[in-house]
Amino acid sequence: MRQYLLSAASLLAFAIAAGTAGAETYQASTWLEPGHILTKDGYDPYLDEIRAATEGAVDFEFYTSASLLPAQTTLSGVGDGVAQMGLVAASYQPSELPLSGMVNDLAFAATDPMATALALTEIAMTNQRFIDEYGQHGTVVLGAYSTPTYMFACMSDVTSTDNIRGKKIRTAGTAQNEWIGSLGAIPVAVVSNDIYSGLERGSIDCTLSDATVLENGPKFGEVIRSLTMLEQGATLGMTYIVNKDFWTAIGPESRRRILDATAAAVARTQIGYDTAVSDALDKTRARGVAFNEPEQSLVDALAAFRENVVESFPKRTEAERGVADPTSVAQEFLALQDKWHGLLEGVDRGDVDAVAALVAAEIYSRLDENTYGL
Repeated sequence: MRQYLLSAASLLAFAIAAGTAGAETYQASTWLEPGHILTKDGYDPYLDEIRAATEGAVDFEFYTSASLLPAQTTLSGVGDGVAQMGLVAASYQPSELPLSGMVNDLAFAATDPMATALALTEIAMTNQRFIDEYGQHGTVVLGAYSTPTYMFACMSDVTSTDNIRGKKIRTAGTAQNEWIGSLGAIPVAVVSNDIYSGLERGSIDCTLSDATVLENGPKFGEVIRSLTMLEQGATLGMTYIVNKDFWTAIGPESRRRILDATAAAVARTQIGYDTAVSDALDKTRARGVAFNEPEQSLVDALAAFRENVVESFPKRTEAERGVADPTSVAQEFLALQDKWHGLLEGVDRGDVDAVAALVAAEIYSRLDENTYGL
């Protein structure tokens, strides 16, 4: 596979030529494994659908497992044209993406991951401050994700504020770091690809992770000995960001077709997550891993911490990240979560077509391919 850097000028020239001399092949990148939900449900079918929808005018070579761009440099790599599409998690770039980082922290209080993913998708594509946050890095957001809610996956039983103290726990984002620190445990930053080996070697005692990765992607269920059934929010990211020059060059017809395909891709990814949770828990239980309920001390500590996150993090983002007061952005995101929770009540959440139709009607059909992201 070709790996190269396209300048804005050459990209535009190639894209124009593609209309008359055959399709140009672009690069899409994720640091996640081929078996991860965001790869096999989020990217593999989506890239095929883009190729089909654009009749081959837009075609991607797909690089997984950080073979082209690691997590920490995907934002800049897509902005610079190393890849034309990539997956970005703000927890890896908190300084560059302060609003996204704040929303990721607010998701510590999330309890409905599908509604949270759709709220983030909507605000990222309609709120001008969000659009500008990605635009200044030469990128355009096409869709977002939310993991299922997180729980402790550990090498020993962790059920109370007493027996978690001193444990080294892998986290992602400010809210998770501070939650773990508030319990007297030690937050540790580890790229997802290295969590399995960290647990195995003992460099970390637990990971805060969603249930799907127990049996998909890194498959922590093979090594852990204990799960604590305490829902501790979700982690968010942008499933699809694209290079702004690429987005401009492919023209309005291809942009429209890609936007239409993305509604189904976002729906399919979240449904894939939901389906994988129950399957993964069943398989992990069959391995003999202990499923532990938290003691009241841990439940009470979580409730108090969640309340603090929602109340304090917008102002903290302003003070610590040097951005204009983001309180209105936080309030909009929280309101959108409630909106999407309500909209989804009348929809079969396991039906990709039904969820995609709702997402298309509420978000993608309202975006103008002649102006969005340009």
